Amino acid sequence: MIVKLKDVYPLYLNNKAAQPNTDLAVTDKFTGEVAFRTALATPDVIDEAIAGAVRATAPMAKLASFEKQDVLNHCVARFRERFDELAYALCVEAGKPIADAEGEVGRLIDTFRIAAEEAVRNYGEIQPLDISPRSKGYMGMWKRVPIGPCSFISPFNFPLNLAAHKIAPAIAVGCPFVMKPASMTPLGAIIIGEVLAECDILPEGAFSILPASRNGADLFTSDDRLKLLSFTGSPGVGWDLKAKAGKKKVILELGGNAAVIVDKDADLDHALARIIFGAFYQSGQSCIGVQRILIHADVYDRFRDMLVEKTKTLVSGNPKDRDTFIGPMISEKEAARLDGWIQDAVAGGATLLTGGRRDGAMLEATLLENVDRKADAYREEAFGPLAILSKFTDWDDALAEVNDSKFGLQAGLFTRDLHKVLAAWDDLDVGGIVVNDVSSYRVDNMPYGGVKDSGLGREGIRFAMEDMTEIRNMVIQRA
Repeated sequence: MIVKLKDVYPLYLNNKAAQPNTDLAVTDKFTGEVAFRTALATPDVIDEAIAGAVRATAPMAKLASFEKQDVLNHCVARFRERFDELAYALCVEAGKPIADAEGEVGRLIDTFRIAAEEAVRNYGEIQPLDISPRSKGYMGMWKRVPIGPCSFISPFNFPLNLAAHKIAPAIAVGCPFVMKPASMTPLGAIIIGEVLAECDILPEGAFSILPASRNGADLFTSDDRLKLLSFTGSPGVGWDLKAKAGKKKVILELGGNAAVIVDKDADLDHALARIIFGAFYQSGQSCIGVQRILIHADVYDRFRDMLVEKTKTLVSGNPKDRDTFIGPMISEKEAARLDGWIQDAVAGGATLLTGGRRDGAMLEATLLENVDRKADAYREEAFGPLAILSKFTDWDDALAEVNDSKFGLQAGLFTRDLHKVLAAWDDLDVGGIVVNDVSSYRVDNMPYGGVKDSGLGREGIRFAMEDMTEIRNMVIQRA
């Protein structure tokens, strides 16, 4: 199928396409050329969208469960029909290799499909209250009700699926929303808006998709008419937004510095395949991408050599080519930033095992060892194709090294020892562990999120639905 993007795309204001301007130029991340232009929302447009969401609060809350499910199922069907277009858009605006792009479209479909299933399962509970003589004859029950207008800010690295993890649960519970997609990758969210606009059952103001500059988007955070802010992005920005959010509930999915542990009893061939993927898929631009690889001393030399040999075979180039595994980073600026960290680490005594060369936004898949733990490459979030190897002999020491980070999203373990797995589950200060796979493994219905500087709250449809609702209690005296 031949796919061609349009030259111009609108924003979506209160369910409808609008083209007030074409001020946002979006580049093809491989060629650097302008691929298309979109409308850019001004503060008055954002204000109008929030007002529309407020007006839509009551009618959205009154939608029947089957009506919300129908909207979500419509999205699933349309995304399947537009699969190739959505994947190609990711290749262009995000520089994502086509195989990774197709995988993300599949996850977009999964996320909306899960939300459609959960839309009819927004349960409450009956609670006995007769716990003492004074409450004899009383009973209680509670249900979940939509929290109200929500504000969503999504990142550049998963323009479709991380937008979906906000939009789909909002529809499932009946919350109107305004969304700011990343300015570098707005098209995925715009296409979701185009599909939602086909659903006449949604009341006016149910959704707005508004590309906006960071400076012009303060209302997404500070406006008190909004009852929840869900942000996915960098820790510095996220914690700053939380400080400005006022009384609204805040959900933050932020950065990581993920580690995997390879024990001496691990299946090394399996670990190799998964770690190469986890470290370098979509050029390492994932907050749960493998950045630190802790290898038992008994297998360190062997596994290091396996990693180096495999990494050297990864094909870099045009993300539209099927053979490409490493595409461009999101910008030359980001590639230069990580390249600088790599060079600084080497200057500080690290050993460059492979990679380490940059051409514009293209940065080779890079492996380092003997990195100073104070180096940026070790302490900060690389968010690019870099992984650091280190050696351990004691399992508890390995767990302590994983915890030696201000981040805490997910960790991966390769071991056959159940006792070590349970110790890691108890002691690792992260949002989740993945056994016999990498930290970057995620299924879209599981609770996902971090601790420490990695954020607040959990995504995964059912868990996001809980955040987007409030418990409303009722007590009945049966006398």
